[in-house]
Amino acid sequence: MRISQLAERCGVPATTLRFYEGAGLLPAERTPAGYRLYGEDAVERLAFIGAAKHLGLPLEEISEMLTVWETGSCKEVKADLRPRIAARLDEAQQRVAELTVFTASLHAALDHLDALPDRDQPCDPHCGFLTGPRPAGPTGGAITFNRRTPEQETERWQTAPVACSLTGDDMTARAATWHAALDGATRTPIADGLRMTLPAERIARIAELAVAEQQCCPFFDFRLHLDGPDLHLEVRAPAEAADLLAELFGPAT
Repeated sequence: MRISQLAERCGVPATTLRFYEGAGLLPAERTPAGYRLYGEDAVERLAFIGAAKHLGLPLEEISEMLTVWETGSCKEVKADLRPRIAARLDEAQQRVAELTVFTASLHAALDHLDALPDRDQPCDPHCGFLTGPRPAGPTGGAITFNRRTPEQETERWQTAPVACSLTGDDMTARAATWHAALDGATRTPIADGLRMTLPAERIARIAELAVAEQQCCPFFDFRLHLDGPDLHLEVRAPAEAADLLAELFGPAT
């Protein structure tokens, strides 16, 4: 079939088919007049390329896989494909985690902004517009809830009233939620609190819980740090809240 026929049959523009040929993904025979000719195998080949692109695989990897697909068994194609998909999944989960942390930081920044008094004077460093949480960077980083400027010697969590708006069943449910999210975490004591290490893929859930906890218990200070496959969560609270900190996050081990 001609390139126009293949393009119509597969829904792939002719310009893309020419690009695939130049990249070595879709070979074509030539007529004496120089027109491209494709066999039925080109349809299956394009379907394979399209499926691989849908999984986020780059053309270089697709080219490598096509060699296995052409000459190997189905089992070999499966073995070659699985680690590539796993790698894309890890990357996608990392991006989701970073966006979740960034979203949480924006919510916390809005809450911080709404809590500031309306002043008739010009803005100055004490306004605190830019002293909210810091989002994680593309390769890891930290987000801190309740952060203040260096000029402010006492942080908010240290002066907030130790009083939680949750009581009874709501408190029990919140504790159970934290225990489930932190299951298997390694706990070590730090000044005024605990440091917990757990898999990085849990950062989305942990960030959501931290934002919710801030709304009812502003005396807790949360600091999240991405470190490759690990997530380090630091929680601090005034001495009067030590029992509640232990109840929600577990004792140091």
